[in-house]
Amino acid sequence: MMQMSRRPSRLGVVAGLCGLLVALTSAGAAVKPRVIVILPYNVETLDRDKQWVGEGVAQLLALGLAQHPALVPVDRARLRPFAKSDAWTEAQVLQATKGVKADAALFGQIVRKGSDLVIQPRLLEVKASGSDSVALEPIALPEAELWVRLGTLPVAYARTLKVALTDAEAARIEKASRPTQSAKAFEFFARGVMAAQRGGQEGNEAAVELLSKATEADPTFAVGVYMLGSVHQALNNRWKAAAQFRAAAQLDPTYPEPMKALGDLFLAAPRRLFDQAVEAYTKAIELRPFYADAHVGLGDARAAKGEVDGAVSAYQKALAYNPANPRVYMSLGKIYYSEKGLYYESVNAYKKAIDLDAQSVEARMGLGEVYEDKGLYREAIDEYKRVIELDAKHTGALYNLALVYEKVDPKESIVQWEKYIALASQLPSEKDWVDVARQHLRKLKGQIKE
Repeated sequence: MMQMSRRPSRLGVVAGLCGLLVALTSAGAAVKPRVIVILPYNVETLDRDKQWVGEGVAQLLALGLAQHPALVPVDRARLRPFAKSDAWTEAQVLQATKGVKADAALFGQIVRKGSDLVIQPRLLEVKASGSDSVALEPIALPEAELWVRLGTLPVAYARTLKVALTDAEAARIEKASRPTQSAKAFEFFARGVMAAQRGGQEGNEAAVELLSKATEADPTFAVGVYMLGSVHQALNNRWKAAAQFRAAAQLDPTYPEPMKALGDLFLAAPRRLFDQAVEAYTKAIELRPFYADAHVGLGDARAAKGEVDGAVSAYQKALAYNPANPRVYMSLGKIYYSEKGLYYESVNAYKKAIDLDAQSVEARMGLGEVYEDKGLYREAIDEYKRVIELDAKHTGALYNLALVYEKVDPKESIVQWEKYIALASQLPSEKDWVDVARQHLRKLKGQIKE
């Protein structure tokens, strides 16, 4: 059998794990965080041109509740496997909340009553004994006053969840829940978010147009500028994304999301801008010390620099602030195996990440690579196949799958190499790997003829 030409892990390589495993739960947070799901409100009874309001309420809730360490919103992308339609039933809400290991869900309905919109908030809590569903006090508002007065809703949810709020904390939540005074800017923003969540080139381009209109309607709308940068990032417009993130940080120097996003850009940059990434993540954490994803990013940046003790410390803090964060476990899976070869710890960390987020192709790729390195080829094949089920165009999984099949089934390897080449030959970034794949394919065909 020919020598395997292994492409570098897309997950990155972490140098030098120092010392023994760390008790991750030792880094206690000031308050015990509760993981929450925030869903767009049901608006199926509203006219079509008003149905963006349901997403708007969800965005205000997310902006407000991100200001308190006791409540940790789940990334909406993790809810996609549970979304059967735009109108969530309570049974679907419960299924999704359990599916992402969350403690509670915030959802509701919006109906029209005369000239008013009536907000009907609901809360569902998952408990060991079952689940409790609570209806909060309805809010009836003239549409023109909606975005000014809805800032009280996140505080109402927090108090219903029995979160102890100081006056200063309540004021900070309400302020964050009023990101713009322009109703038109917020409408464009909510519609832009909806377009971005559809994904794909078309959805993201529509989101850019709508979010650009939002920032034109209110040039001081820092959240809108940040979101525009996020969509540019999804479109691989790195320079435009960075410009928007910097602009958002200047518009609101207290807003940490743009700094965290800049850290992500620096960490993924081909020029290895790890020091800049550390600086950006550190700034985000200074602005919001309980920002779990920024701690994860800081850990990844320190790990990339070979500062493994600092990386593990950052991951500890991330888990303290968000114990259901799959990114932390994925990062730990990398760091456990890369240099010390801590197989069982790495596998357990990757499995925990997958348990929290079954759609995580990165965690499954990492687990597959660990299995492959240990000679557990069938297990590796299973993981790479699951990645391809989730993302049929994942060239890394297709390449690795073909490579592993060379060890167990050369004929199937030929099939997989041909699939990889058919897809990857259309991508300039894959040119070198396509050349390697063609060499493998020629050798395998020659061996089978012999």
